[in-house]
Amino acid sequence: MDIVFVRDLRFKTIIGVWDWERQLPQIVSIDLEMGWDISAAAASGDLEDALDYKAVSQKVETFVQEQEFRLVEAAADAVANMVMDEFSVPWIRVSVQKPHAVTQSQSVGVVVERGSHG
Repeated sequence: MDIVFVRDLRFKTIIGVWDWERQLPQIVSIDLEMGWDISAAAASGDLEDALDYKAVSQKVETFVQEQEFRLVEAAADAVANMVMDEFSVPWIRVSVQKPHAVTQSQSVGVVVERGSHG
């Protein structure tokens, strides 16, 4: 299984468990790794045969900005399920990070993996 990836998508969304966290949208950083057989796209050079990472990125942006999440775990799970459903991706790994959520760290977050490598 080949992997198509998108790194460090940054969007604002309502995320957090504390009231003060939910008053204004916060930045989250999202990495995607998606299983995809790239052989047809490599042979044809045609976007129709590829996993359109721009379309995936735009859909993730809209999805994340329209949602509210209490936990990064919920955000990662929701993004993974949406991408698998919308783009027929058989396997996905999603990382969701909240920059500076802990004062001493650059970011905190989770990584979820769904589906099978085939």
